[in-house]
Amino acid sequence: MTQLKKWIKPAIVLILFGIAAYIVRFEFNLGKDEISTFVKSFGWWSPFIFFLIYALGPIVFFPTSILSLVAGFVYGVWPGFLYILLGATGAAATGYVMGRFFGDSLVKVQNFSWSEQLFTKIDQNGFLYVLILRLTPIVGFDLLSYVAGITRVKFRSFIPASMIGMFPGTLLYSYLGASLGTGNIKQIMLAVSLLLALMAITFLFRERIKRWLGFTG
Repeated sequence: MTQLKKWIKPAIVLILFGIAAYIVRFEFNLGKDEISTFVKSFGWWSPFIFFLIYALGPIVFFPTSILSLVAGFVYGVWPGFLYILLGATGAAATGYVMGRFFGDSLVKVQNFSWSEQLFTKIDQNGFLYVLILRLTPIVGFDLLSYVAGITRVKFRSFIPASMIGMFPGTLLYSYLGASLGTGNIKQIMLAVSLLLALMAITFLFRERIKRWLGFTG
């Protein structure tokens, strides 16, 4: 039951975004072209504005998954995918820096049952464990960034590990956002199915991965 609760938040975000997209499209009669025109009216600044908002996510606690869907919706799979990946990397870097400079005054990591194992493992091979924990969200996105900063994982290892680990989810979010922009029901259902399949795979293997990582608490 505890594990199922972890999926409630992303599921709610997807549902709310779907409802919002429906209202905007059919109640206000605003299509992808009108929304894209507004966003792109900022010119070449629009990707930078998107990146800045995304990077501030760990500070303002904004649900960045919504931004990911918006990027796919407005920009398409490409360059939406690139903007999401860069934005998410910026958010990861923000969390890392906060953890590095504010330490456990920001997050009481020692209160988590797996903290001792994580500190030991991540000290041995920061790149590998950040990569695995990005692919399998056993630890929350921002929390992992904070912990990586607190444990002083090398930044040059943390960033590429995060980018590679975020690749599958980023691609699917951009595809889902782009499919919502097309309004094609079959494409939307395919995108949702692929995202749910990724979540299901993560859910099925999370216990094995936790044991492999040494998260015995």
